[in-house]
Amino acid sequence: MEKSVSLSDCHVKKKNLITNRFHFFIHGISLIALLHYRITSLITTTTTTRAPHVLILISELILSFIWLLSQASYWRPVVTRTVYPERLPGGEKLPGIDVFVCTADPSKEPVLQVMNTVISAVAMDYPPDKLHVYLSDDGGSHVTFRAVKRAWIFAEMWVPFCRKYRVENPCPEAYFSSGEESAAFGSSEFLADKNNMEKRYEEFKNSVAKIVEETSAYMSRDHPSLVEVISDSNGDRKLPLLVYVAREKRPSHPHNFKAGAINVLLRISGMISNSPYILVLDCDFYCNDRSSARQAMCFHLDSNLSEKIAFVQFPQTFHNISDTDIYDGKLRYIWPKFEGLNGLRGPFLSGTCFYIKREALYGTRKFHDDVDLHRVKKYFGSSDEFFKSIFRNYKPSYSNDKKFLDNSLQKELHLLASCSYDNDTKWGKEVGFRYFTVVEDYFTGLNLHCEGWTSVYYEPSRPCFLGASPISLGELLVQHTRWNVGLSQVALSRFSPMIYGTMRMSVFQSMCYAEIAYSPLYFLALYILALVPQICLLQGIPLYPEISNPYFLVFLFVVLSSQARHLQDVFSTGHKIQAWSNEHRIWMMKSLTCYFYATLDVIMEKFGLKNNSFVPTNKVVDEEQAKRYRMGVYDFQAPAMFMVPLCTLYIVNVASFVVGIGKIILGGGNSNEMVVQACIPLFVAVLNFPLLEGMVSRKDKGRVSSFVSLISVLIAAVVLSFAFLV
Repeated sequence: MEKSVSLSDCHVKKKNLITNRFHFFIHGISLIALLHYRITSLITTTTTTRAPHVLILISELILSFIWLLSQASYWRPVVTRTVYPERLPGGEKLPGIDVFVCTADPSKEPVLQVMNTVISAVAMDYPPDKLHVYLSDDGGSHVTFRAVKRAWIFAEMWVPFCRKYRVENPCPEAYFSSGEESAAFGSSEFLADKNNMEKRYEEFKNSVAKIVEETSAYMSRDHPSLVEVISDSNGDRKLPLLVYVAREKRPSHPHNFKAGAINVLLRISGMISNSPYILVLDCDFYCNDRSSARQAMCFHLDSNLSEKIAFVQFPQTFHNISDTDIYDGKLRYIWPKFEGLNGLRGPFLSGTCFYIKREALYGTRKFHDDVDLHRVKKYFGSSDEFFKSIFRNYKPSYSNDKKFLDNSLQKELHLLASCSYDNDTKWGKEVGFRYFTVVEDYFTGLNLHCEGWTSVYYEPSRPCFLGASPISLGELLVQHTRWNVGLSQVALSRFSPMIYGTMRMSVFQSMCYAEIAYSPLYFLALYILALVPQICLLQGIPLYPEISNPYFLVFLFVVLSSQARHLQDVFSTGHKIQAWSNEHRIWMMKSLTCYFYATLDVIMEKFGLKNNSFVPTNKVVDEEQAKRYRMGVYDFQAPAMFMVPLCTLYIVNVASFVVGIGKIILGGGNSNEMVVQACIPLFVAVLNFPLLEGMVSRKDKGRVSSFVSLISVLIAAVVLSFAFLV
């Protein structure tokens, strides 16, 4: 038999592998020495000063624990993955792909932006009869429904233009605003067609704006299901199928957020196109490269990978990141970890920009040929027609000689989109995207890896997808709080990766999942380090070895080693030292706010004091915020619940440094013993200097509000008074 041609290959980053493992052993030994000092010093401390030493030990144990978990993703980094789309079979042999675009609230997710994502998906370089696009409108908005019909009319002109001139960027807004040209640039025919297409796009934008103006953008939480094929045609289709889906939602039924919406799309698409592979996109992530489907198929169809691979994850890249990236919007620290995960069982699911295998979501491998009908219905629900589609070998559930939505099919689709269909089934538990947490992507990926599936992270030279990152501190903190609520839900449950994961997959893979799930614990370590050394500095209580003590070198090495490693990661990914400071600053802010509130939220939920909720990130651009962001100026108009802790702790650190260093200079303290404690508030004050500017010197709208500043000063005064009086 002729050996099959490989469609992809990868190479291990051997130099980084050696460096990573060397750093692991050296830094690990230093941490053991540090913890040895801390534990033995507890014996010699007096009873009155033992409490702060214990607290510092707790913070160091937390930081050491999360550092240890993080090393699994560095153990075997895979740097180069190459694909060979030219080796793929011809169009008629390519498998079908269903594209799921998810939106929920037109008041927070601009309708034009959503339509651009839909149009870019329709225009992908893939056989039109093998490509099907589904728009999930979870708010059941009339605005979105009317706009998608207009988008289809424009797509009928736009897609042929992209094919004719081999336009790489299929998103019209991005194409016309960026000035990107095709291979045919310069020809009179191309210029004429481009000018005409730009006029048509302006007309489309105006029509969408008119729809938004005329129609209520109300996001309904109580509406019946609606499934409509926008591009219903028979025979050979020139454009992919486009389907609008609004699932039924009732206040009395849990809707399970994004996971519930995707599972409805799974069932609806199974009844219509039934493609074996699915691309999931958030509504603000448009296709930036028409060839992404062919690139993903190089992994899914590779004979060496296809049997076990569940999904191919592309990086989340953002088109609106400023040069300074003050909010760490690139998420730079995540993607090198995904390279390391490529050396294990593969990366996590990351919310959007992934091609996933339908079979992996259905979990049909657990069924044998002699399928028990009762058991299947217990898994997949009461629809006989949907049950047939599952075992139809991914053939479409319609024929070209009949309408897609006849009465019987329409009835079946409404059943599958009903709010009660999941009841008493395995949907959200063992079938489809999992419901347990608001981070359905992370949790679903965890379950798939535990079931034996693998995944691939692929980062091509040209980003295949581009999205929008939050450009205000408030939106950033809200978004990360939501994410960390979900992660804390997993960490504080029976699905905790170090327990649930280690019994089902490798220890290293479990450690990678655990690092993400336990990251909210940073809040406790940072609150201790932001308060205890500072209070002890004011009271003259030393918590660290004096400069002449050999253990001082251990503490110094641990700090320098960790920062040098961070700098190496920053420089190796092509970034400057400013990225290092921005990442530190945002990490501190998230730890003291997002991680704290997320953990508190989950604990309250455990005691029945709070219900789970989901708030979409606001993607509407405020021009003043955007201008400040481009200038590298922080927007501190975030909710007071975030700003008050940040400002309070900053004031405490500045005050403790000024008073503490004054006592040392004036001879009121032992400089050898207190030097490290003086360095901690100094580092906090210097790194977070933008907060001081926001409270004191700035006069623009993005400054820290007077109310937040006043409350923060009062709370800081109470903390400092406690330090002086106790």
